[in-house]
Amino acid sequence: MKHLNHVLVLFFFSFCLFSCGNKADKKDENNEEAQVKTDTIITQKTEAEELSDSPRHHEWVTLSHDEREFQAFVAYPETDEPTKSVIVIHENRGLNDWARLFVDKLAEAGYLVIAPDLISNTQEGKRRTTDFENPDAARDAIYALDPEQVTADLDAAFNYIKEDSASTGEVAVVGFCWGGSQTFKYATNNEEISSAHVFYGTGPEDSEAIANISAPVYGYYGGDDNRVNSTIEASEKMMEEAGKTYEYEIYEGAGHAFMRTGHQTDAKEANKEAHDKAWKRLKDLLK
Repeated sequence: MKHLNHVLVLFFFSFCLFSCGNKADKKDENNEEAQVKTDTIITQKTEAEELSDSPRHHEWVTLSHDEREFQAFVAYPETDEPTKSVIVIHENRGLNDWARLFVDKLAEAGYLVIAPDLISNTQEGKRRTTDFENPDAARDAIYALDPEQVTADLDAAFNYIKEDSASTGEVAVVGFCWGGSQTFKYATNNEEISSAHVFYGTGPEDSEAIANISAPVYGYYGGDDNRVNSTIEASEKMMEEAGKTYEYEIYEGAGHAFMRTGHQTDAKEANKEAHDKAWKRLKDLLK
């Protein structure tokens, strides 16, 4: 009996040690997972921080036409030879940090890039988009713009970047959302651009304007963006009838603005996939 009691005591003691050990191991694993999550959060940079850490040269320039002066953001690639140039037309949120980061990423890919701030100096005290109180205020300012002023601003940006000594003189245009629509429209106003890249933007409704397009137009659309996608068929028909190049991709499951949302670390998988595929397609076409 004493022997049996002794065995039972040893078994109970061993069980306690095993149980406590498992709890300790699980606690350590949980702590490690929590630390990984914490480290990940700490290392995630904001768009402004990414811009600040970029090794590429950035500068703000003042452009003008008639009596208007406005700001534009320029990013230079790291190269010792002239490169192709790109105009980036921002969303209806204005030239925010994401738009400028996109400019930097294009420069990283080897292009000289300019992004005009199209609401710069359109209201007193608002020299740049960042001077507006919030994205809604910037959006209101964008939708109040005079279309002729937008075209004149883009012409000023085109002439500036084309004549830059770091440019080969070949200029493409890339735009997003509202800027995508402006990109399609600008292709009807400037026969010198090399290509137009329309990200989830609508096309012109005037067939006579379409006839003025000389550059190929490439579209990038999210499958779940029916407001924009419902206009593709009409654009395609007019472009075909005018004998113009219009090629597009629709990324299934992606929503509107997938280039911005797909850039985020918590992006929906379809938006991230569309973002990555569209980036690759854009860079391939710009070559």
